[in-house]
Amino acid sequence: MKDYEALLDRAIANLPDKETTDTRFVIPEPKILVEGKTTILDNLSNIADVLNRDPDHLMKFLTREMGTAGKIDGNRAVFQGRFSKEQIKNNIQAYVDEFVMCSECSRPDTQLTKMDRVLVLKCAACGAHRPVKKRRATAPVQQQDAIEEGKEYEVRIDAVGSKGDGIAKVDKYTIFVPGTTKGQTAKIRVKRLSGTLAFAEKI
Repeated sequence: MKDYEALLDRAIANLPDKETTDTRFVIPEPKILVEGKTTILDNLSNIADVLNRDPDHLMKFLTREMGTAGKIDGNRAVFQGRFSKEQIKNNIQAYVDEFVMCSECSRPDTQLTKMDRVLVLKCAACGAHRPVKKRRATAPVQQQDAIEEGKEYEVRIDAVGSKGDGIAKVDKYTIFVPGTTKGQTAKIRVKRLSGTLAFAEKI
């Protein structure tokens, strides 16, 4: 029995080291900013770093799934069209499920590599590997209305009105936000819409 335990200890000691993480895997919350007819994902690089993936690869997936054009501008992504935080968050999660998480042990300690021209996801935690199938682009994501009552947005204050309220522009809407100053980026909640005018509060 002692010989068996000694052999077992030696076998465990000789196991190859694997680069894994025991910390809880948390995808950063997407920071979304709507400017006119574009949507900005302000922390694209941070999300890609946590996922241990190339930002270009993540960006190509997002633009394809959302049915839009876009570009990387420094550490952020700029998409043509208006998309909600929830829409972008769901597509990032779809990317993680397909290109990051191991299907065997459900850990993120994986790498993408090509084997005989086939993209393969290899797991450093359990040793499993699986081919990554090319997905057909889904139908374009329906863009949300530019402004809706009761919804929260992040806007840039472009001017100050005669009554001292900050003024922001989103698509065709002019938004009045009390307590803000020119040049400020503010998080707001739309309280009332009247035609192309919107009245909001700073939150």
